[in-house]
Amino acid sequence: MTSCSDPAPAIKIRPPPAFSRQLRTVGVTGTNGKTSTTALVAAALARLQAPVARVTTVGNFLDHEQLDVPLDREGFLTTMRRAVDAGGTLAAIELSSEALALGFAKFWPCAVAVFTNLSRDHLDAHGSAEHYLASKAQLFMQLPAGGSAVLNGCDPASALLAEVIPAGVDVLRYGLGSRGAAVAPLDLEGGAVDVSWTGSTALLHGSDKLGLGALRQLRVRAIGEVFVENALAALAAACCLGLAPEQAAEAIAAAPPPPGRFEMVSEQPRVVVDYAHSPDALRRCLQTARGLCAGRLTVVFGAGGGRDRAKRPQMGEAATVADHVVLTSDNPRGEDPADIAAAICEGITQEHDVQVSTVLDRADAIGQALADCAPDDVVVIAGKGHETEQERAGQRRAMSDAALIAETLAR
Repeated sequence: MTSCSDPAPAIKIRPPPAFSRQLRTVGVTGTNGKTSTTALVAAALARLQAPVARVTTVGNFLDHEQLDVPLDREGFLTTMRRAVDAGGTLAAIELSSEALALGFAKFWPCAVAVFTNLSRDHLDAHGSAEHYLASKAQLFMQLPAGGSAVLNGCDPASALLAEVIPAGVDVLRYGLGSRGAAVAPLDLEGGAVDVSWTGSTALLHGSDKLGLGALRQLRVRAIGEVFVENALAALAAACCLGLAPEQAAEAIAAAPPPPGRFEMVSEQPRVVVDYAHSPDALRRCLQTARGLCAGRLTVVFGAGGGRDRAKRPQMGEAATVADHVVLTSDNPRGEDPADIAAAICEGITQEHDVQVSTVLDRADAIGQALADCAPDDVVVIAGKGHETEQERAGQRRAMSDAALIAETLAR
């Protein structure tokens, strides 16, 4: 991968609505952590002026109010219009690579662009890792003079993104050493990360550019180093729009984690629901659980049908952080769940000391994992997170991991 400046497909881009100029927008892109980072950005920006429009895969919001709008272009515009009508001047939005490839960054200009990380995902839609990164790069290429780019300086892809950022755009870099060595000096760095069942904290180090003052610690209610990383990005983004670091950190510490992101849905036994559906996300989720687990770690997951088939063995390899892997259905769509499970299993070789079971019915798989759970064990149900439906053979049916867990434990 040597370039991320490939143009998006030639598409007729509609001009932004006139009222877009009344909102300063933070756009968040990356493979993982977009929803969490966007939520933390919105919580921090509310300290500047409310209401803040927030658009994510879990819903559209004005501050804490979830709006009954579709998760499409019209729902997006309705959300933004309602924010302006309510006196709002700020927005935080999650941007997928698919939306950016279609020209969203030209349609809706952002004042601040945030990059979380890059790993394998969505290659079914993009065809190559190069096009995947090039799509995300559109957000940064469209930043105006006076705008800001917030880059994960410990992700190698940030060096490529920095090359396409226009002149006159301020660049801030944040990072955690667990992601890797910094590719450039960091303006905001987290260290001595502590993760517990009540949340995560890190000590802060910052350059004079950010002006941390007396702020030396950052806390999030979410569980895991990845959420500390997301919080660093949110802190930097909020500061770019004029919020004092201390105020941003206070808001981030108070913000609830998004549903389905390492969400502990049961304490006895410990059961976690997580949206992880890429190899990197699954590995990091399980590493967090492993660090908190005094007993046996079980993961229940599958992979989406009709999507990036080549990542399935990588998902299997990532799952070997656990002691027991239960392969099941995710959203199989038009594929046979047994074929998907077999592809995942290819990544779990004999050298991995892992017990593997295949239970294709997701409710039964969750039931089996919980039935085998001892008091010190942890069970992670991964892949669907906040989702409330399963797509199979062209049909959608109600299915919530959290609800299945509650029903199983109530028996």
